[in-house]
Formats: sequence, structure tokens, C-alpha cells
Amino acid sequence: MSANPMRRIGKPDPGAVTRWWWVRHAPVPNPELRCYGQLDKDADCSNAALFAAQAKLLPGDAVWYASNLARAIQTAKALGAAGARQGALAIEPALAEQDFGQLQGLTYEELGVSHGENQHYWLIPPARRAPGGESFVDLFDRASAAIQRLTAAHAGSNIVAVAHGGTIRAALGLALNLPPEAAVRFETDNVSVTLIEHIERADPAHAWRVVFVNRMPHG
Repeated sequence: MSANPMRRIGKPDPGAVTRWWWVRHAPVPNPELRCYGQLDKDADCSNAALFAAQAKLLPGDAVWYASNLARAIQTAKALGAAGARQGALAIEPALAEQDFGQLQGLTYEELGVSHGENQHYWLIPPARRAPGGESFVDLFDRASAAIQRLTAAHAGSNIVAVAHGGTIRAALGLALNLPPEAAVRFETDNVSVTLIEHIERADPAHAWRVVFVNRMPHG
């Protein structure tokens, strides 16, 4: 498999193609298995081999965005240090993880979330708004609006967006026209790359396509 997916994409498209290169942030040390949502936790960016491999996947002519949370910003900077060509890093709060409000800081056990055979796909049902926070539907709506705004602003460009599992699920849901209840079923590993394209002149109902999801060095 080519180290650079751009070489495999190559075909000319009828109009501007905007490519979103989504990167989930690096792991957050969380030995107590607590819900952290929008708590501003640091990421562990020490896996040099992983960062070097993932940096090679990313295009050299992209505009870069990260959410406003430290773990996303740290991951973006670590990708740059590992060899990804990047200019200025823009901060976009609308790409942040779901705000779980009063549930943040509770353990998964306290939340009643199983991580065994019958695991829930999200910490709470997607339509349920966390006390003092958001629902996944709220995240889906704000992230979708930001994606559409930035796609219009950077039509025909590569966009690298370093964000969160929930945000990337929302992007996939937008691209595939999925309801939030289905979008939460995607899994994205830390520092994985997901590539989604928007074709400007396509029928709006079919303007998005998913090239790959959750790309890791062993993928």
C-alpha cells in the first residue's frame, strides 16, 4: 500500500475537491477511566514511530485546524515536529469534543458504561443532553456547521483537522447522511487518519465521499 494516499486518489474530478484529513488526538492518560469530554487534558505524544508514520500520510499543502482543547493542539504540533509540513495552526472551537457537563470526571463505571461484549457506542444515548452540557446531536450539529463553513472557505484545498472521536464521527455522519444514532458507531484510534472528500459541483445530496477511515500504520 502506498505511503501517500494522494497517489491513489489521482483521478480528476468535475470541480473543486476539498479533502478533509481528520486526525484524532493522541492518547490521554486516563488510568481511572474517567469521562473527560471537554476537560482540558494533556495528550501523550511520546510515540515517535507512530507520529512519523502518520505525518507521512498528510499532504504538504494543507491548511491546518485543531480544536481548542490542549490534546488536539499538542497532537497537531507533534505531527509537525515529526515531519508533517504545516503552516500556521488555526484553532476552531466548534471542532471540540462533546461537552458532557456534570458527567465529566465520573468514571465509566459510575456512568454505567460497559466496555465488554455489549459495550455502548457512546457514553450516553446520542439524543440525551448531558446535565449542564451537550448531547451528541448538539455536537453533530455544531461540527457539521463548522465543516460546511470551512469547506466553503477552503474549496479545492486540503484541510488537516486534528480533533476528537466525537467530532470525526460527526464528520462521517455528515458525509454519509447518517443519523447521529448511526454515526456514533464508528471507531477511530488515537492519531488515526480519516480522509473525507467534498466535490463542489456534485449533486449536493452526493457531494461527500469517504476515502478511508481510521488509517493506522498497520492498516
